[in-house]
Amino acid sequence: MPEVIFPGPEGRLEGRFSPPPRPRAPVAMILHPHPQAGGTMNNRIVQSLYQTFARRGFAVLRFNFRGVGKSQGTFDNGVGELSDAASALDWVQSFHPEAQQTWVAGVSFGAWIGMQLLMRRPEVRGFISVAPPANMYDFSFLAPCPASGIIIQGDSDEVVTPSAVQKLVDKLRTQKHITIHHDTVPGANHFFEHEMPQLMGSVDRYLDFRLDPGCPIR
Repeated sequence: MPEVIFPGPEGRLEGRFSPPPRPRAPVAMILHPHPQAGGTMNNRIVQSLYQTFARRGFAVLRFNFRGVGKSQGTFDNGVGELSDAASALDWVQSFHPEAQQTWVAGVSFGAWIGMQLLMRRPEVRGFISVAPPANMYDFSFLAPCPASGIIIQGDSDEVVTPSAVQKLVDKLRTQKHITIHHDTVPGANHFFEHEMPQLMGSVDRYLDFRLDPGCPIR
């Protein structure tokens, strides 16, 4: 789990990178929660997602947005953070251009950034969004959403209202050519404090489905 420093739009960005275990290994990037609410790449959901993808043979990067940890710059209300995420993906692709597929996973604020990245980067073929803040940020840019993925939400989330997430899921499901899975974890709050096994079980089931060679979603 080597520490890495790579160039971002506002200076250096700090990350942890699990290198590709083989040629053409798929790539996954994990995006952390809101920097001004204590979100960092060491968030436990971010770390669990990172470990899950690494176990499955992905090259995996998690990193701190600008102004967090050793990453340079200052918080930019999502605009700069989206540029950070694009630079991070560029960095991985610069020495692993032959990746067979690319995934993005994000937690809360990171889910919002990750879904914006989908719109910019057609090579992203799958996403995992944990507690996307549909009641706080505008998700109307997903028109249309270019990739299939899963949205996972706690039904006792006190920060992101489950009804707002349900509305987002319903809207995305009207689109053709993509499939949106939606799992609700009973009793889970915004931080999945006592429901990490259920959350990661949902992630693993979805990845089992999507990474199966016979999966109908491409």
